[in-house]
Amino acid sequence: MIRIAGVTLDDNKEVRFALTPIKGIGKSNVRQILKQFKIKGFTKLKDLEEKIIIELRNYIETNFIVEADLRRQHQGNIKRLVDISSWRGKRHKNGLPVRGQTTRTNSRTRRGNVRKTAGSGRAKAASKT
Repeated sequence: MIRIAGVTLDDNKEVRFALTPIKGIGKSNVRQILKQFKIKGFTKLKDLEEKIIIELRNYIETNFIVEADLRRQHQGNIKRLVDISSWRGKRHKNGLPVRGQTTRTNSRTRRGNVRKTAGSGRAKAASKT
């Protein structure tokens, strides 16, 4: 088992897929890393030499913002928006969609899966005399 940036990676996977579980390392970053080290993408992670794995680990941890640092940076950005009371900050604070999506019928993920009954919100029928 190989650990890079605090994440245990699967040895049996190809290198191009094995590195993506690290938060902050996507497909384009993997391509860049493999090009840097001249590694074929379909090589299994267990087939790499120990020296190359150590170099990989050092390269990723120094050149990319990954895992806890990335999460901390992301939360700091949201906290800044909330603190300055921007529109996006208010939406984050209230748990609503931030990027202009409609909320009348959709946005179940952000607002919760609360479905009102068909009759809720209707005016009451006039009583018979």
